[in-house]
Amino acid sequence: MIWNLALHSLRHRPLRTFLTATGIAIAVGSMVVFLSLGEGLRRAFASELSNIGAELQISYGSFETSGFGGVPELPLELLDDVEAAAEPFGVTKVVPLILYVRGGFTASSSFAFQGLPADVDVATIYPGYQVVEGVGIGPDDAGRNVAVVGTQAAERSDLEVGDVLRLSADATFEIVGLAEDGGGFLSNGIFVPIDALQAAIQSPDRVSFFVVDLADPSRAQEAATALEERFPELGVQTAGDVLSVVERGIRITDVVRLGISAIALIVGAIAVANTVLMSVFERTREFGVVRAVGARPRFLFGVVLAESVLLSVFGGAAGVLLGQGGAWAVNVVSADLIGLDVAAVTLRLVAFSLVVALAMGLLSGLAPSARAARIQIADAVSQGG
Repeated sequence: MIWNLALHSLRHRPLRTFLTATGIAIAVGSMVVFLSLGEGLRRAFASELSNIGAELQISYGSFETSGFGGVPELPLELLDDVEAAAEPFGVTKVVPLILYVRGGFTASSSFAFQGLPADVDVATIYPGYQVVEGVGIGPDDAGRNVAVVGTQAAERSDLEVGDVLRLSADATFEIVGLAEDGGGFLSNGIFVPIDALQAAIQSPDRVSFFVVDLADPSRAQEAATALEERFPELGVQTAGDVLSVVERGIRITDVVRLGISAIALIVGAIAVANTVLMSVFERTREFGVVRAVGARPRFLFGVVLAESVLLSVFGGAAGVLLGQGGAWAVNVVSADLIGLDVAAVTLRLVAFSLVVALAMGLLSGLAPSARAARIQIADAVSQGG
């Protein structure tokens, strides 16, 4: 009965109900879009890291502070020492790698360069990577300014085989091939010979990472521990370690996004409280009559609280749909820019959003419900008369 009365009250004031529910939908929808970015990034990173064949990644210092895309800091002279230290654990190869990002004012002028030894088959480090047009980089390309561009990067920047790609005023690379890995990060990257990239960025004796491949992947953690003890100045990460670092970073951004969303949620909660409180004031005589025929204060408390909850849940459900539309729009843009879906509306996120909407309705309805429960019969009838 309480829920029927609450629903009847909301239907009796359709415009006010619609406007309030719309405000809640916008608040919840914005929260869904913000938090969907974290869910999408988790999926993207997990998928990309699972495609990396190497079991260990070694940086100079901790992985968190290794400076992706900055000036390489890992001394190349340590390569032989690291390989010798990892040999007891069945190392098959240790490959130096440079990651260098050339920023631009637009997505089409920003590129992520990866430098690898010319005699290393990229597919052994990134399974699924394949050249689809032109040729790949081979041993004869050592020291040459040639590049294989990911298909997504090529499409975004309108690049073709034979074009010249400028890294700096003094360094250009001829595009000899296009490659892809299924539309992920590597399809947005550019592979060049590591020595050519070192010369271009004037860092001949430094790299960004060593990637270590083991014959027995189950010994990765054991090898990482031994290498950390042998080289305390280095950071050694397994694929799981890398994913945990990424997860920790995404959680931090989740908190920031939730904090931003909380502002909209608070505004929505105030709108619900205001709408329900106005309804209580307008129905003072009605509530007095209900009390006169025997209704207890807790009955009125329940009716008003139910109105608040229904209003928030309806608005929250609409907000989830609105958020799904917003996440879809974000993915359309991100797919065009980087070839990845960066937003994902998961079942966990939907459930969380509905719980937040329910909590918002309960908290917003407490004050108006308490006001309705305190209405005295004599005062209500005299006010209405």
